[in-house]
Amino acid sequence: MEYLDLKLEQTDHVLKIIVNRPEVLNAQSRIMREELDDAFQNAASDDSVRVVIISGSGKHFSAGHDLGSPQELADRERRPYEEGIPGEYERSWQQNIANTLRWRDFPKPTIAQVHGYCIMGGIILATSCDLIIASEDAQFSDRTVRWGGPHVQYVGLPWDIGIRKAKEYLFTGDWISAHEAEKVGLVNRVVPSDDLETETMKLAERIALQDPFALRLSKASLNQIQDQMGFRNSIMSGFHNHALGLSYRRDKYGIDRVGSIDRARERDEKFGDGH
Repeated sequence: MEYLDLKLEQTDHVLKIIVNRPEVLNAQSRIMREELDDAFQNAASDDSVRVVIISGSGKHFSAGHDLGSPQELADRERRPYEEGIPGEYERSWQQNIANTLRWRDFPKPTIAQVHGYCIMGGIILATSCDLIIASEDAQFSDRTVRWGGPHVQYVGLPWDIGIRKAKEYLFTGDWISAHEAEKVGLVNRVVPSDDLETETMKLAERIALQDPFALRLSKASLNQIQDQMGFRNSIMSGFHNHALGLSYRRDKYGIDRVGSIDRARERDEKFGDGH
């Protein structure tokens, strides 16, 4: 399959999947996420691939969901979901939960190579990976609440950084620096921006030296332990709270009344930390 929004590069046993939409800060369209899902499925059955790196082209890892690029709007018109709340539910389920859980359960180690902005859907993508290496210029933020969204679709942050910090970041939508992200456990390590690609590849190559089946069993075991602690159930519960809150989107303060990305930026202005 030829990809429109991804580039693939393989060096020995390491596959690098590069989100290639720099003109929209690697915002995640439905097409891009479907392509990523396909790339993961192919890599799972390719014995030459032992480790996968996810990165973004241009200045940023990902600015989150595509809120209305020409490509995304054309795709919505060509392949519309059912109208109303049921359609919103199905779209959000397929684009934020079903595929993200598949990527989290991908049978080989994955590393997110994060630089620049990692916002909302960008955080969902990064945290679906096993490890996150960030450059010093990386910045994280989830602005769902600030923009009037009812609830985060994929509520993984409490598992990554603890409930107190998750509440702080979601309640404020404030930026999290790379070093703070490392301090609270959101990322594994921070490296100089010029060294990000090299250091991420070094780690991937070191992991690739391990026996592939041992890696697969280790990852499956660790994910299962987390699931027994309630991870998967909490993701499902969080999503259904999100679905319940979809009607709030039509409220006067809801994100549907915000409308475009420009209106969302207007909502940001009063916080004084826009970029």
